[in-house]
Amino acid sequence: MRPSGRKLEAMRPISIETGVTKHAEGSCLIRCGDTHVLCTATIEDKAPPFLKGSGLGWVTAEYGMLPRATNTRNRREAAAGKQSGRTQEIQRLIGRALRAGVDRVALGERQIVVDCDVIQADGGTRCASITGGWVALRLAVNKLIKAGAVTSDPIVDHVAAVSCGIYAGQAVVDLDYAEDSEAGTDGNFILTGRGRLVEVQMSAEGATFSRDEMTRLLDLAEAGIAELVAAQKAALA
Repeated sequence: MRPSGRKLEAMRPISIETGVTKHAEGSCLIRCGDTHVLCTATIEDKAPPFLKGSGLGWVTAEYGMLPRATNTRNRREAAAGKQSGRTQEIQRLIGRALRAGVDRVALGERQIVVDCDVIQADGGTRCASITGGWVALRLAVNKLIKAGAVTSDPIVDHVAAVSCGIYAGQAVVDLDYAEDSEAGTDGNFILTGRGRLVEVQMSAEGATFSRDEMTRLLDLAEAGIAELVAAQKAALA
């Protein structure tokens, strides 16, 4: 039995509310169970210096966790004077994931920055950030299209992410913190709406895993991603 009482293949309740901030070109609040992330997308009219003159656009991300997103207060990284290695790794992952769904030629020589701020954490914050970040990105690109700033849609596919792992000897999807902290194997799966793999992060946290178990986790991830993509579509309808 999972701590939440969910079946092995059951996702947490998913909701995506769009247009939650006044100023950002795209924004949403994504809730995956008790993990809540505010995602905003900002359009900048020039690409980063390393792309100057290339004709290519860029999508990047920044990630942060509010001090009381967890059960104890974490010090703001700004107060510490530097970002943790975890934060840097996660925001690079989000950026890579979102770029997988973008035609950078069609985007043109501009940059879109997606900010993901964790309001409340209960496991899977990077996955929720990718899934919600894509919605914020989609909304921002919609404004570019409406303004006639791009001639074709730069978004080529949905991108979403879900965690899967081996908990108490069983393959489960969409781990909450109670499961994530005890899982023998932990993985994050990023897929497109068409089911193409973008990135897979898997590690044996407490016990090694077999190829069959890895296949089972991928099967769970594909089904979970389908639910997340459906939620993205519903939020944008």
